[in-house]
Amino acid sequence: MAKIGRNDPCPCGSGIKYKKCCIGEFDKVAQTAAQQNIRISLNMEVEKLQEKAAKKEKFVHALGVFILFSTESGDGWLLEITDMDAIQVATNGKKIEFEIDEHPDTIEINWPYQFTIKNKKFVTTAYADNETRVWDDYPSHRIVSAVKKIRKKFPPELLKSIHLDENEIDD
Repeated sequence: MAKIGRNDPCPCGSGIKYKKCCIGEFDKVAQTAAQQNIRISLNMEVEKLQEKAAKKEKFVHALGVFILFSTESGDGWLLEITDMDAIQVATNGKKIEFEIDEHPDTIEINWPYQFTIKNKKFVTTAYADNETRVWDDYPSHRIVSAVKKIRKKFPPELLKSIHLDENEIDD
């Protein structure tokens, strides 16, 4: 689990600083998981995301090269930042069925969209027909923050493979 700074937004999605919200709670969960040698599963994380979307909770979480987020309208998305791929996993609080083929060394997902952040808006382009859609009221600022945090964790050689140019994202 990545280290959470005291002044970072709380990973629970409350929008409050971590130090004033759940400080210590996530450390306990991480310690328990490490003690039980539990491997984090992307499938499990997406299921948690779908539950948050069903409750219409705002949530943004970075996990490796993935960003998971949900909105107050009940939409949920899984993003992958190296190829800027996206898949919607919930809409209006309802789960969308999809398949993640997860193995110890690989994860395969049939990504239907590519995403970017333009003019402070979350934008998707469908691979099937190149249809572009701008999603209003999505947490674009928090997505950009998560992308920047992920960038800090990887070496420059790997960052060259990430397709989201710093100049394309707005704070």
